[in-house]
Amino acid sequence: MAQIDSVLTAAAKMRASDVHLATGSQLMVRQFGNLKKLKSPELNADQSKNLIYEILSPAQQKSLEQGLQLDFAYEIKGVARYRGNAILQRKGLDAAFRVIPYRIPTLDELGLPPVVRKFCDFHQGLILVTGSTGHGKSTTLAAMIDLINSTRPVHILTIEDPIEFVHPVKKAIVNQRQLGLHTRSFSNALRAALREDPDVIMVGELRDLESIRLAITAAETGHLVLGTLSTSSGPKTVDRLIDSFPPGEQNQIRSMLAEGLRAVITQLLLPRADEKGQVLACEVMIGTVPLANLIRTEKTFQLPSIMQTGRSQGMQSMDDAIWQLKKEWVITAADALKFAENKKRFR
Repeated sequence: MAQIDSVLTAAAKMRASDVHLATGSQLMVRQFGNLKKLKSPELNADQSKNLIYEILSPAQQKSLEQGLQLDFAYEIKGVARYRGNAILQRKGLDAAFRVIPYRIPTLDELGLPPVVRKFCDFHQGLILVTGSTGHGKSTTLAAMIDLINSTRPVHILTIEDPIEFVHPVKKAIVNQRQLGLHTRSFSNALRAALREDPDVIMVGELRDLESIRLAITAAETGHLVLGTLSTSSGPKTVDRLIDSFPPGEQNQIRSMLAEGLRAVITQLLLPRADEKGQVLACEVMIGTVPLANLIRTEKTFQLPSIMQTGRSQGMQSMDDAIWQLKKEWVITAADALKFAENKKRFR
């Protein structure tokens, strides 16, 4: 058993989301959104390096030394999986570990609106889960893939960096590929995916122009594509996708997005009023015909208005989601005001 295992196990038991190992500091965990120091001595450079190197393979150690940073996955049998990232900083080596439970939660357990279940019935198009780092995008994607896996006999192909939730065999075939181990890049894996007869393609992150282009093309050619972006709302996601392309290509991309975009789910984790965890506030933008027309005609500034008029179809703004949580006293009024976009309305 590696020395770091006891800390990672304790973090999983205390429902922490992350573990931080930093040279010159005590070990720390992020629990319910807040960093907390553990009862441990400050780590010197050698101690930090030994803790990290003990759980890396020789190939990973070499990659870290050459690239000065490394993404990797780690597993403690019977406890959890961990998404790790190691970096070299001024004082020495640091590592951060994201805790990934073995059991994939359901969409209902995550607190997602009922309409999200319907998105899993789509047979083609682009569905994006957006939000800041640490707000549950990967978990939502895993829950959606698990629902499809449980209900439809299809071929699901995932491209991840690294593999987080492991999907068991259910009704579907699920092939999971990890950057570095099974493919060189998201774009290479997406090109190959189109020749693998997939029904559903899950891309861990649309991080560059080529991967965005291939994802939109795959969605247009009859595949259901799920992916993530670090954007803060549905309308901003549309603008970000279009602005990623050179001006000469933007009209074509607007047309492709108008046809292929099925939904954008934007997530924000807020502290619960009872201080016993976090709760999900969720914005939902659905690719209706009026919304598609606004994208096609370069009127994305009107998308928030369409979302307000589309409530009967399951759309909701982030402020609506926060307001509902405040109304039910799941979150405090102070936090509702803090995270609201339209603060005047909340005051």
